Amino acid sequence: MFPTNPTQMLKPVTAAFLALLISFIFLLFFPSTPKSSYHSLFISDSLSSNASISRHLHTLTGRPHVAGTPANADAAAYVLSIFTSSNLNSRITPYHVALTYPISRSLTLTPSPSSPPLNFDLQQETYPGDPYADVAAEVLPTFHAFAKSGDVTGEVVYVNYGRLEDYETLKNMGVNVSGTIVLARYGEIFRGSIVQIAYEQGAIGALVYTDRKDYGGGGGGRWFPEEKWLPPSGVQVGTVYNGIGDPTTPGWASSEECERLSDEEVEKSGDLTLIPSLPISGADGEVILRAIGGKVANDDWQGSGDAPTYRVGPGPGVVHLSYNGKQVIEKIENVIGVIEGEEEPDRFVILGNHRDAWTFGAVDPNSGTAALLDIAQRLGKLQEKGWKPRRTIILCNWDAEEYGLIGSTEWVEENREMLASRAIAYLNVDSAVYAPGFWASATPQLDELLKQATQQVKDPDNSSQTVYQAWVGSSSSPTIGRLGSGESDFAAFVQYIGIPSVDMAFGRGYPVYHSMYDDFVWMEKFGDPFFHRHVAVASLWGLIALWLADAEFLPFDYTSYALELQKYMKDLEIEISDKNINLTPLFKSVEELKKAATLINNQQREIKQNNGWPSIRKKDHFKVRELNDRLMMAERAFTDQDGLFGRSWYKHLVYGPARNDDYGTKSFPGVDEATEKAKRLNTAESWKFVQHEVWRVARAVRHAAIVINGDLS
Repeated sequence: MFPTNPTQMLKPVTAAFLALLISFIFLLFFPSTPKSSYHSLFISDSLSSNASISRHLHTLTGRPHVAGTPANADAAAYVLSIFTSSNLNSRITPYHVALTYPISRSLTLTPSPSSPPLNFDLQQETYPGDPYADVAAEVLPTFHAFAKSGDVTGEVVYVNYGRLEDYETLKNMGVNVSGTIVLARYGEIFRGSIVQIAYEQGAIGALVYTDRKDYGGGGGGRWFPEEKWLPPSGVQVGTVYNGIGDPTTPGWASSEECERLSDEEVEKSGDLTLIPSLPISGADGEVILRAIGGKVANDDWQGSGDAPTYRVGPGPGVVHLSYNGKQVIEKIENVIGVIEGEEEPDRFVILGNHRDAWTFGAVDPNSGTAALLDIAQRLGKLQEKGWKPRRTIILCNWDAEEYGLIGSTEWVEENREMLASRAIAYLNVDSAVYAPGFWASATPQLDELLKQATQQVKDPDNSSQTVYQAWVGSSSSPTIGRLGSGESDFAAFVQYIGIPSVDMAFGRGYPVYHSMYDDFVWMEKFGDPFFHRHVAVASLWGLIALWLADAEFLPFDYTSYALELQKYMKDLEIEISDKNINLTPLFKSVEELKKAATLINNQQREIKQNNGWPSIRKKDHFKVRELNDRLMMAERAFTDQDGLFGRSWYKHLVYGPARNDDYGTKSFPGVDEATEKAKRLNTAESWKFVQHEVWRVARAVRHAAIVINGDLS
């Protein structure tokens, strides 16, 4: 019934006007602090503290803390305490996963039939004045996680870095590795790929050593603690598992009582190596190299200037390798801290770093953990000053990354649907600091955001310039890597679900990687003496998170993505130009993506221009939300439920790991692998499969364009 009294008709209008007037007066006289002010405060000297980061790192690295050990549980408790004291809603999320530990191992060399056998002690040595000498016994014996137990004897063949092309070189030299034990050096591909390729080539065992040329400073005679280089007895340990997550629960989370594959089923999966292997020191590697005869290796296979001449064998040196390990189900602990969003609590910006280390872990990974704790404390101080994020921020400290990205993968598998529908981005820092020089990898829609953030933070090694200026150097634009590899915790987010992601650090490799010498002393002397690089990483990492959490419009740029795909297409076109493969579907899909990116950018500008009075902004709130959802979901469209052929866990069709190197990133990985196979077989059927993979990628790119457009076909 309509009111007949004019006064009654005016009441709703008057009330609405008064509400609008009060809102205007409140905003005029009691303005809220703009988000940008909090962001500036976050990266200011008043909130950052190199001394605090140093203390965190010193605490975290006091003892070796391998996944599944009490020492790593203590480290988790420390992280939890810092998260909680920083006003994060914090908890430990446990999983029960398969891990392996060494029981016994031995290595004996018989240099020649007339020589007595030589037993290696396989020990990393402490040094005079080593502050960690009293806990050195807690360092696990050197081993490869998930290595196959076994006892083998055979002549030795030197295989350089153990890549497929190295075996091709040996084949051309007339060297057959079948029935031998190979000696490979670290440095080019993932250690699990080294062992797997050796098995495929017919080897019965594998030894992997750290060559002085790559890790020892070229044989200059000075190493840690005097110099940064790996000592002669240093050994790079690590996993040889070629999969992602707990191998007994592929695709589902490892709860305490859950379905698990049997040992036989795990072995048949193809992700575990099938011959015994062992990591050894550079000194032991050189002893074995001196016992290898045969043809002289190529110049690029040789060691440093004062090293022996490397020959390829086989023999006459004979090695007896014995390894016995145990696989157990152990509890691991992810530490999760949450700051709930005020306006969009159901949209997540996730930061992640792992905590477990093979030894002390000052670089890998706890330089990243210390930076994460610094971010937590800075965010806690922002909350005290009144800041609340628009969207939810989640800080994650993963466990068991070193065994095969296990902690992060189990969490992603358990929360798959929630993350697929709510995660804005994942920001990863494995090790925050290796050396000078900033580098980053990302999915391409985040390229511009990365560049903008580095323009706001001072270069820790030259305060007269920004990180961006140092990063660019003399080039016109910085080099940004891509996230196709399985080398860190971004893998499950990008390759399993399709979540926009970033990975960043200062420096790349470092000589004492995964050895007993990756300790606080090394970091303080060589990695980051003043901890300024740690502060810079925390500032960049946190600033990007704040921008993603607080921006009204998500700062994604899919034009960058389209341009990247065009580059990949040109490379692909050159590679298969004479193979009668039709790339037109892919060209058309990428053009559709480019047009969709332009359209959504224009729509965003239009909404911004129309935003005036609060009432109008409220009206456009749903438009903003819908536009942001399209930006968020577009990356998901690059995934395919069937995954890569023969590697179904990897769902992303644009970025994935190389088949024979888990550390290698491939664009269009399905097409790349099919092309490599077709080149070997050169059959009509194999090239037809390449065409099929091209069609799959084309469909995925078109799906992404449809998502960005926001209209049903």
